[in-house]
Amino acid sequence: MKRKGPSNMAERIALIRAGESRKPEDERICYDPYAIRFISPEILEFAARNPEKYKAEIERLEQLFPGLANSAVARVRYFDDVVKASADDGLEQLVILGAGYDTRAYRIEGLKNIKVFEVDHPDTQRVKIEKVREVFGSLPGHVTYVPLDLEFDKLGQQLTECGYDRSRKTLFVMEGLVMYLRPETMDEILSFIAHNSGKGSAVIFDYGVFRSSDAGETAPEAGKNIRNFTKKRGEPLKFLIRDGEVETFLSERGFSRIQNMTSKDYKKAYFCGKNEGRVVSSLISFAYALVR
Repeated sequence: MKRKGPSNMAERIALIRAGESRKPEDERICYDPYAIRFISPEILEFAARNPEKYKAEIERLEQLFPGLANSAVARVRYFDDVVKASADDGLEQLVILGAGYDTRAYRIEGLKNIKVFEVDHPDTQRVKIEKVREVFGSLPGHVTYVPLDLEFDKLGQQLTECGYDRSRKTLFVMEGLVMYLRPETMDEILSFIAHNSGKGSAVIFDYGVFRSSDAGETAPEAGKNIRNFTKKRGEPLKFLIRDGEVETFLSERGFSRIQNMTSKDYKKAYFCGKNEGRVVSSLISFAYALVR
């Protein structure tokens, strides 16, 4: 069944980015000055008028999903670092799949001279374009918006029609996306990337970690809560990768030099000093790989 209306989860992730960006420079894990512009006025007004109630709601969500918000900001930081390094290393195209309210094309200086394709569901992208016009006065010339439903439309056909060049060095970004895709859709996307991108191209994505103990009645409470939460909002989880198998998964699909960033890895990399006590979610890992 096709989803209607803009993504609820896209706004929630923007809210997490905005909250992190308000912290002092020596404390925040990531910084996105535009995230707050993608949050509905109703939410901002409620937070301003009811700070204690808003704080209580944030604490309630943290109890339901321990460490998930911290994993989300670590994901933004890690993906930012990869995008910046790629831009410095001769990147020619950036394709952001399931772009949501991603702001990298507007806030990362190194992308200003790189062709960026933002691919997303038409309902979410329509809102995104309106917001970008509000913030910047016009749409940036280096960004091409590709409206499509990844579950039902042909990615390759529409990307190519919008100017995608399969011979160019490209980074494909899938942030907060693959968990909501059917396994066969994920396979189709990875196949397209592996066979339709230039030398040195790569993919980066985050994924939900599945362990044998996560099944049935023995599933950890946080995992059950995430599944229930996303399902109620019309964006159910469909795709997970078994713990320790991402390297095999990607290798079998045409990728090499695979880097797996587990929760332990990004906790160690980003949560030091003042942030040492912040909990991350063991249910979320990140992966980066080159097209073979």
